[in-house]
Amino acid sequence: MIMLSWNDQLSVFPAFMRVEGRTTVVFGNGDEAFAKVRLLSNTRARIVAYADDPAADYAAFLALHQIETVPQPFSPEYMDGAVLVFAATGDAALDRHIATSARAAKIPVNAVDQPDQCDFYTPAIVNRAPLAVAIGTEGAGPVLAQMIRAQVDQLLAPSLGRLAQLAIGYRKAVEEHLPKGVARRIFWRGFFSGRVADAVAVGDIPQAQRAADALLQASGKAEGHIWLVGAGPGAEDLLTLRAQRAMMEADVLVYDALVPQAIVDMGRRDAERLSVGKRKGCHSKSQSEINDLLVQLGRDGKRVVRLKSGDPLIYGRAGEEMAALRAAGISYEIIPGITSALAAAADFQLPLTLRGVASSLVFTTGHDLTGDVLPDWAGLAISGATIAVYMGRTVAASVAGRLMEAGLPAETTVAVIENASRADRRLLHGTLKDLPDLEFRDELTGPVMVIIGDAVAGANFDHSEPLVHQLTVAPERARS
Repeated sequence: MIMLSWNDQLSVFPAFMRVEGRTTVVFGNGDEAFAKVRLLSNTRARIVAYADDPAADYAAFLALHQIETVPQPFSPEYMDGAVLVFAATGDAALDRHIATSARAAKIPVNAVDQPDQCDFYTPAIVNRAPLAVAIGTEGAGPVLAQMIRAQVDQLLAPSLGRLAQLAIGYRKAVEEHLPKGVARRIFWRGFFSGRVADAVAVGDIPQAQRAADALLQASGKAEGHIWLVGAGPGAEDLLTLRAQRAMMEADVLVYDALVPQAIVDMGRRDAERLSVGKRKGCHSKSQSEINDLLVQLGRDGKRVVRLKSGDPLIYGRAGEEMAALRAAGISYEIIPGITSALAAAADFQLPLTLRGVASSLVFTTGHDLTGDVLPDWAGLAISGATIAVYMGRTVAASVAGRLMEAGLPAETTVAVIENASRADRRLLHGTLKDLPDLEFRDELTGPVMVIIGDAVAGANFDHSEPLVHQLTVAPERARS
């Protein structure tokens, strides 16, 4: 049996090393050396190939590309002045000797197919010079790296290199005309995704330059903008692509307590992160303070992502924040997210609507059922509507009692989900009369969703546990 130990930290530090005009040496005669020289030929390094008997195709490549070739086997003095060494002879013992000699000379070395002898690994490269994408696996899976390289290569337009080269020409002008921070980021976003990029893609460089000049002249003081973003129920891969794009553009991330840190970490690395988390009984900021914060950030010209658990328009108090932003004249937009009720239903493989059984769906919070007046929608439960109750664990008994008083049968099926969509989710099932037991489940510390209705009976209960704790009956008592 192979024992596996997982660690999400890299054992290498990914970096790009300057090699233009500097010496790199490759020792070897066969395919291993040929592969390394081909890789190096994508750069402006001075390549020296030490090959005393190169294979025919390798020799032809060296001659065709006028690569400096020394017909000598390895000797330590041949590494003098080199910044990188490749031991690629195909002889494991000789490659180890080369690696030891390079390390003694304090020169980084790569020994082919011997990861423990490598100071660095050679990645699979997608070349759009000066843009490059390097994919590495720390020597664990070169074939995997090549597969990913092929996929990335298809995603990146061939014109990206020319666009990046044009950007280099505008760097100084941008530094002189635009202040650091938001204004420059807005310019470069427009440069790389608008008319400039379109003109480069069709090979019209003069038009691209005119578009870039116009963009530079139009850029001034950056205006603030707020995205009210639904972070979804918690799983990172349920965050929408639009939400991810906004998070990569934002200068500031303002997030609630129920938004997992893993999702917050998906924002731009240098974005400011502000927690305004509200949990039951512990509010770090009041809603009024959050409204004022968003307005102030917008007036400061910041581009802000306001991350809310689930969907911002469902129990996210987005209405108050939108009103404050409108009153202050700050531009904003909504990016919807997957609300917890939908994620919970997916976990249970539960149809929220079911032909001939449930044709309507009610979203509510448990607190709506605790007052003296029964909500108007409660009557829908009698006609077969599915009810999704947010934040209902601590008022489960009241919810159950009021619904049964309204006429909903005690045997109506109930599904309960803690941490919907997440790896640590927990699923429970029972009936409406069992629901009060939920209040005593102190082990449920994450957000809980309760779904009630006839359609719930169509769920998959294979991976859920009974809502009511089952008592174990002693065999002797059972026989009596």
